[in-house]
Amino acid sequence: RFEIDSVENTVAAAAILKRSEVNQLQVVCLNTSVFSADAAPAPPVYSHYADDVLRSVIRRLRERNASLREKVVDPYATSPEVTPPVSKCGRKRRRRPLGWKLRKCLCPVSSGFPEGGLRQDEGGGAPGRGGGGQEKSGGDRRYIAWLAVVAAAYNYNVWFCPARLAFPYHGRTANKFWVVFDVLSDLVNVVDVVVWQPRLQFVRGGDIIKDRTQTKAHYRKSFRFKTDLVSVVPFDLLSLQFGFSSGFRLNRFIRSFFEFSDRLESVMDKAYIWRVARTTGYLLYMLHLNACAFYVASVFQGLASTTWVYDGKGTAYLRCYYFAVRSLINIGGLPEPVTLFEITFQMTNFFVGVFVFSSLIGQMRDVIGAATAAQSYFRASMDGCVAYMNTYTIPKLVQNRVRTWYNYTWASQGMLDESELLDKMPLVMKIAIAVDINLSTFQKIALFQGCDQQMLVDMLLRLKSIIFLPGDFVVKKGDIGKEMYIIKSGAVQVVGGPDNSMVFVTLKAGCVFGEISLLQSAKDGGNRRTANVRAYGFANLFVLEKKDLFDILVHYPESQKVLAKKATFTKRGDESKKTRTNKSSPRSASPTETFPTDPDPSDGQMKLSNTLLCKKLHSSLTTDTCW
Repeated sequence: RFEIDSVENTVAAAAILKRSEVNQLQVVCLNTSVFSADAAPAPPVYSHYADDVLRSVIRRLRERNASLREKVVDPYATSPEVTPPVSKCGRKRRRRPLGWKLRKCLCPVSSGFPEGGLRQDEGGGAPGRGGGGQEKSGGDRRYIAWLAVVAAAYNYNVWFCPARLAFPYHGRTANKFWVVFDVLSDLVNVVDVVVWQPRLQFVRGGDIIKDRTQTKAHYRKSFRFKTDLVSVVPFDLLSLQFGFSSGFRLNRFIRSFFEFSDRLESVMDKAYIWRVARTTGYLLYMLHLNACAFYVASVFQGLASTTWVYDGKGTAYLRCYYFAVRSLINIGGLPEPVTLFEITFQMTNFFVGVFVFSSLIGQMRDVIGAATAAQSYFRASMDGCVAYMNTYTIPKLVQNRVRTWYNYTWASQGMLDESELLDKMPLVMKIAIAVDINLSTFQKIALFQGCDQQMLVDMLLRLKSIIFLPGDFVVKKGDIGKEMYIIKSGAVQVVGGPDNSMVFVTLKAGCVFGEISLLQSAKDGGNRRTANVRAYGFANLFVLEKKDLFDILVHYPESQKVLAKKATFTKRGDESKKTRTNKSSPRSASPTETFPTDPDPSDGQMKLSNTLLCKKLHSSLTTDTCW
């Protein structure tokens, strides 16, 4: 600090500081009358770093102000910021009544409409009391597990009741076991009617109804409630008056297991396996009923009374089932019926067998045909392509590569064109699949960082999948750059030198190349490829064309500005690199020089221009900056 008592001392001190080039000065004036002039002194600079930071903050604030002003002028412009997620609505925690854990264990968790999977106890409330339900596959599977128990009880009744009516399976010892199993199956049906079915959600006018009172009322008004109620009426109590008989349990046949079958089929990865098993079960059940009917007919005629009826030897059920198999399937070789009743019974067997067996065989054929429809289409397409190549005498080398492409495409993705499957889906499902597969990769691309997230989603819907065989050139030097590539699986190599024998870099799954050429114009060849990229093994790539990108940018002006700035910056950087390269003497790559061949995609998107320039390769490749 300098203490100045007069104007002369101030002038002398200023002259000394000017000669020494001192930038900062703090003057403590004891005589304030010296600075009574009209002109105010310039503000001193205490820190150049703080001054630069403040200027940067002011510049960013001005840019943000300009962006918001454009947003106000154009209400349809897309905001460059990501919309924050909606916060969950707060809800007071209600006091749970006694026994809520037991009711939660018994509470069904599936909906009453075909899609299923909507829990009733989502949202923090009591089980089944409404709340913000979300689709849960786990809840639907739990309900399917319960339906499997109900289906087991149903099959017990429909299989054993006819057998117990026809064959002499009732006795003092056996009746105890039959009573136990009958009570267990009835208990399952009662729990299903009382606990599970009244809690199932349903759809009314497009709204999912979750309220417990409305679900109960909806179930009690339905036709299913009437049939379920009739099926659990305990007619077995009549056995106390008329004797033990399975005929009192025939009302259990009113229930069905079709709901379980449909829901299980909808969640299985290979549903045709269940369809084949179900059709086989139908056939076995028809044979089971015919075996029971044959034993009843034999008892009516008298056991061993003729050569046609059951002779009473061996296991009765197995002998009768063997007769039913040979009779319904029309194998032949059966004893000739003697009486009129036997002839009528056998003729009815033949007619029923023809219709039932033929319908089941036709259903089995449809199931197997549906399971192999995609493979049949693949074979037909491949055979047609081979026939076309033979007609025009295509060389065998090309034919073998075409066959290889067909076989690998089918083995890797199970279809020839994924777009055929996605075209049948609604837009929401397409977006969900595309986001799950490629959104994380797009967010890592330096070119698209800072762009609108919705624009990236729209770009994902325009991607096309292409499979390249080993040795295929993805792009060649001098080609017009009209698309960018994302490696889904496999690897590609950037090659050069004589006969493309030199490998400069290897790109693996998750890497992106060709994105800069999307924004460069054709002026002065700015969008031409400057290197060869070859598939190393089988490579599955996603392709985004330039036309699709510009069609999307029309709706996102903010993102278009971001990409335009990056394209301008890249172009200036390329020109400066070319200038430095022309001034410096190029050197050829040494044969012993090593190049990166196994990059890690997680380190960010590779820029081939930086890799090639840092290695200072051959002069024909040092200017490769359009990637």
